[in-house]
Formats: sequence, C-alpha cells, structure tokens
Amino acid sequence: MKDSASVGLGLVPLGLAFGVLITHSGLAWWWATLFTTLIYAGSFEFLLIGLVTAVAPLATVALTAFLVNIRHVFYALSFPLHRVKGRPAKAYSTFALTDEAYALTTGERARSWPGRRILWLQLFMHLYWAGSATAGALLGSLIPDSVTGLDFALTALFTVLALDAIRDRRGDLPTPALALLSALAARLVFPDQLLPAAFALFTAGLLARHFATGRRPARA
Repeated sequence: MKDSASVGLGLVPLGLAFGVLITHSGLAWWWATLFTTLIYAGSFEFLLIGLVTAVAPLATVALTAFLVNIRHVFYALSFPLHRVKGRPAKAYSTFALTDEAYALTTGERARSWPGRRILWLQLFMHLYWAGSATAGALLGSLIPDSVTGLDFALTALFTVLALDAIRDRRGDLPTPALALLSALAARLVFPDQLLPAAFALFTAGLLARHFATGRRPARA
C-alpha cells in the first residue's frame, strides 16, 4: 500500500472524474464499476463511454482498444513478470499492467521487489481506480458540470512519473534524449499515430545503439 500510495492517490481524482462522466453521459452508476473492474484500461475507458452511448459496433470498439493499448506490447519487454509466480498471478499481473504500474515496478528501487510485492501493488492500484470511479459515479449527480480541474489529474500524474524516470537515469542522459527525439519525429511524420510510432522509433533506436556500440543500458 505504501508503494502504491503516491500514484494511487493521483488516480483518485481521475477516477472520480471518470465516474462523474459516466453518470453525466446518461449511463447507470454501475457502469463505472463494471468498466474499471473488468476493462481497467485508463484512457480507453474514457473513449468507451462515447462508444457505448453511440452503440458503436463491436469491431469498432475492438479496433479502438487495440490502437489505444498497443503501447503495452512495449511494456512487456522489460516488465518483471518473471518474478510473479503461478499462472493465475501472472494472468492478473498481465491484465493489471498499466502505465503507472509499469513506471513503479521498473524503477531503480523496485529491482529487489519479489513477485508478491509487485502483485499487491497492482491490486491496490486497481482498487484505487475502481473504488474512486464508483464513488464518482454515485456522487455524480451532486457534482456540477462547472467543476474544472479534474481532467488535469492524468496530465499531472504522467508528468510526475516522467520526472521520476529521468531522475532514476541521471547517468544515462542519451536515453531520455532518444525518447524525446523519437516523440518529435513521430509527431512530425506520424501525427495521427504518435504514441505507437514514438514507441517503435524509440525501440528501434535502442536496438541500433546496442548493436552499434555493444552497450547494455545501466538500468532496464
């Protein structure tokens, strides 16, 4: 709980905003619990509200989910799933692999964490998200549309995670620089597919650097 508290508390206002959006979209409050418990995909869940209210075809929903969450393919390259023991535990850990969980479990201080600690961290973060979204949905009718700032919680949270990642890699300046160049190139060349293109360019850059210099990164 201590490991997940900093990020988990950042998820609370975002979950509240999601729950409020559920009720303001005309859906029953329990949709918030259903989405956050069974889908647990963050930004895709916000998009799913519009898809559900518009009665979008399942093929459209599936394609949208794939495009939004394709970045998780890259997370799997360095996520410490091998420390999690047992098939049910591995299955849940894979399901609960969010951006925030990845950021916390691949940092310097998480290198010694056993699988149980990783799994409990993911579970607590899941509870933060599902619980706050349910609370937001139940209280949605009491929160006016004029309330602003809740939607900034996600931006603030990812900014903090990015700063922590850079701080952990002080001695490896080329890697953050390569990430920034990949994002800028993707923005210019593939503006409609910025995130998957940036991840692909970043991975290609790391592989090229490794084969060209034989250098292994100091931190995974």
